[in-house]
Amino acid sequence: MSVKRSFSRKLTVGLIGAAAALTVLPAWADLKIAVVNPQKLVEESPQGKAVQEAMRAEFAPRQRTLQQTEANLKAKQERLQKDAATMSDDQRVKADKELRDGARDLQRAEGEFNDDVQARRNEELSRLQRTLLEEVRTYAKGQNYDIVLSGEAVLYSASATDITPAVLSALQARGGAAGASSTTTPAKPPAK
Repeated sequence: MSVKRSFSRKLTVGLIGAAAALTVLPAWADLKIAVVNPQKLVEESPQGKAVQEAMRAEFAPRQRTLQQTEANLKAKQERLQKDAATMSDDQRVKADKELRDGARDLQRAEGEFNDDVQARRNEELSRLQRTLLEEVRTYAKGQNYDIVLSGEAVLYSASATDITPAVLSALQARGGAAGASSTTTPAKPPAK
C-alpha cells in the first residue's frame, strides 16, 4: 500500500507540475524572439567599413616606413655577406653591430606599431559596437521584439528569426556616419 501511495503522490506532483507548465506556455508562445549576427554587422555595415578604411589610412604611412626599413636592413645584410671577404675585421664588426642595432630598432618599432594599432582598433570597435547595439535596440523596439539573441551564442535559429539583414539595411540607410542618432525609423522586419 505504501508503494501505491508513493506512486500516487509522484503522479499528483507530476500533474501539478505539468499543469503549471501549461499555464506558463501561452506566455512563452507570445514571445517574439530574434537573432542577430554582430560580427556580420561589424564587417558589412557602412560604419564598420568606414572604421576599417580609417584605420588603414591612419596606419598605412607607418607601415610603409617599417617595410622600407626592413628592406634597407635586408639590403645591408646581403651587402655584408657579399663583401665580408674583402672587408677588414673592424669593418665587418662595425657592419655586424649596425645590422644588430638596426634589427633591434626595427623590432621595437614594429612592437610599438602593433601596440598602437591594437589600442586604436579596440577604441574604434568599442565605439562601433555601441552604435550597432543602439541600432539593434532601435530596430527590436520598433518591431516589438521581446528578446534579441546574439547569433554567436545560438546553436540553431531559423532564418526567419535572423534580423541581421534588416539591421544592416537600417545601418546602410544611415550611411557611414558612426555616430548617427537612434531616432530614425527602423527597417522593415525580415520576410518569413
